[in-house]
Amino acid sequence: MKTPIRFTALALSLMFASGAALADMKIGVSMSQFDDTWLTYLRESMDKKAKTYPDGVQLQFEDARSDVVKQLSQVENFISQKVDAIVVNPVDTAATRKITDAAVKAGIPLVYVNRRPDDLKLPKGVVTVASNDLEAGEMQMQYLADKMGGKGDIVILLGDLANNSTTNRTKGVKEVLAKYPNIKIEQEQTGTWLRDKGMTLVNDWLTQGRKFDAVVANNDEMAIGAAMALSQAGVDKGSVLIAGVDGTPDGLNAIKKGNMAVSVFQDAKGQADGSIDTAVKMAKNEPVEQNVWVPYRLITPQNVDTFK
Repeated sequence: MKTPIRFTALALSLMFASGAALADMKIGVSMSQFDDTWLTYLRESMDKKAKTYPDGVQLQFEDARSDVVKQLSQVENFISQKVDAIVVNPVDTAATRKITDAAVKAGIPLVYVNRRPDDLKLPKGVVTVASNDLEAGEMQMQYLADKMGGKGDIVILLGDLANNSTTNRTKGVKEVLAKYPNIKIEQEQTGTWLRDKGMTLVNDWLTQGRKFDAVVANNDEMAIGAAMALSQAGVDKGSVLIAGVDGTPDGLNAIKKGNMAVSVFQDAKGQADGSIDTAVKMAKNEPVEQNVWVPYRLITPQNVDTFK
């Protein structure tokens, strides 16, 4: 009778050990910055996703404060804590090699979220969960080109120049413009993703007497800033078309009010769920795709009410 009891006890101990492994799962998350509207939605959605697992998954969030050195230090701290996986929203997409090398050397799964590293050949154990920024630029510019009748002048509000989301969204815009020789770029400057910077730039251009028919912004915050500058200058609502990217609640509201013409929805929940789910699977040695793409969707006055 002793043998069956021994096996039963062993089975129970393994069962509890397995449950403890999931309950104790810890994922270190380094965000490029907390002080960013869209990234706040991403972070909050990641936290909600972690709480949906039966035994819970603990996330340790750190704010890199747009500092490459600080972010690398945070990743190294995660490694020293022996976390089960690491998720990084990179400060500089061209400066991720040391982060990648450190995680791979430590044998800890690494997931880049929202911003894909410039290095497209990532090693095994490193995954990207993001959206194709080229598509965002193409979608917003094609909508504007159609509304403009294929002619006119535009200004472009660029995001952070160290971020390949800026590069690729703008590249998408210009690929569409290549088909419309009668649409010219009047000005192109960085507003570093910020509403007040977008407002200041557009106000400066208006003060200089520059004329333009549309504002193409790499994100909603700068687009909203542009709308505020135009309104303060007494420009009739809708006479200058304004396009953003992200589909934030403020962006959706701006479209409903007619302050913005269009945006492109970047699914914060989709990227958040994808990054945490992928990190958990990798920590459990389950198979994952190395590139998880979350699609963009066009937001217009006609369909804005379908987005939340």
